[in-house]
Amino acid sequence: MPDIDPPAAIRSRLPAGVRLLAAAACLAAAAGCDDRGQAVRVQGGDVEAGRRLVAQYQCGACHAIPGVPAATGDAGPSLAVVGRLSYIAGGIPNQPARMIAFLRDPPALKPGTPMPALGLTEQEARHMAAYLYTLR
Repeated sequence: MPDIDPPAAIRSRLPAGVRLLAAAACLAAAAGCDDRGQAVRVQGGDVEAGRRLVAQYQCGACHAIPGVPAATGDAGPSLAVVGRLSYIAGGIPNQPARMIAFLRDPPALKPGTPMPALGLTEQEARHMAAYLYTLR
């Protein structure tokens, strides 16, 4: 029986341009970038306001967060590269609307998570997401 690499066999059926476009789209999605390689921007979010809110809500008690003084917690994952992850909380697609929803009510998106709902407003979560997407 011949030794076949099925993914290569499937790829060979696609035109080179389609393969290149698909690869670029996958890389951009995996890297938390837009189609120009820029960090994701959260419409209506203010990065500096988000950084201040991350400090104010003491997210650093559980997470290590670059740019936030004393944010050296280790109960939750480091957020040092959260802006380039494909998923947040281990399985939620890392997209602005989902990030905002997760920040507002983590247990609603991931039942059983130890991350509590902090009572963030939509705008607070939007600002915080804008900051978090800068962490790459």
